[in-house]
Amino acid sequence: MSEDAFNMSVRKFLKEVGVTSQRKIEETVREGRIGGKTLKVRMTLTAEGTGLNHVVDGEIELP
Repeated sequence: MSEDAFNMSVRKFLKEVGVTSQRKIEETVREGRIGGKTLKVRMTLTAEGTGLNHVVDGEIELP
């Protein structure tokens, strides 16, 4: 596999993760299942058959 094809594959995956994650967060906020002014979030990335376990924590300010 070429480096360009690999990069495109990674970008396609990350785009899907970003779009679907944003939709889920927006759904949760719209349905009113949140109290407070911020939403604490965590994204965990794993890859089957590897030791990959990357965690990103953050906060999203609510309207």
